[in-house]
Parts: sequence; structure tokens; C-alpha cells
Amino acid sequence: MSIEDNMITKSISSTEAQNNFGRILDDVVQNDVRYIIKRRNASQVIVLGLADFEQLLAADENKRREIGNMIRELSPIYDLGEAVTR
Repeated sequence: MSIEDNMITKSISSTEAQNNFGRILDDVVQNDVRYIIKRRNASQVIVLGLADFEQLLAADENKRREIGNMIRELSPIYDLGEAVTR
């Protein structure tokens, strides 16, 4: 499967991932599915197969940028307040 194909990406909670880890591994390996695992409603981890990962590493700059943008959109944003200056 090439990186240009429409790969399915599913989003699940960390509890669901923990309870169904074997199924998730099977889905990733056998069906070329990516999983985004959320904890406390924030995306934390992406699970993808080795072949998919190798293709991502070998992708051209535009494709890597596109994937990077997708990851940034899904990433949690932490705002811990403003810096204190004296």
C-alpha cells in the first residue's frame, strides 16, 4: 500500500486501546489502519505498522509536511499560563 492511498485512521480512548490491544494490532497489521489513541480527550499516540512507518520516512517533503500538519492538528495544546517576568 502506498502512502498516497487513503489510509484509514481511527481514534479511540486509551481505555479502549488497553482493553482491545490485540485487535488493534491485528487491524494495524492486516488492514493498514492507523490508530490515534486519546487520553483525557487529547490525542497522545499514533499506532501504525512498520511498513507504513517506513513509507512515511521515505516520503517526499510535501507528503511529510502534510502528515506533520495532520499530527499537529491532532496534538494537544498545553497552555500553562504566561511567563512571569521581574
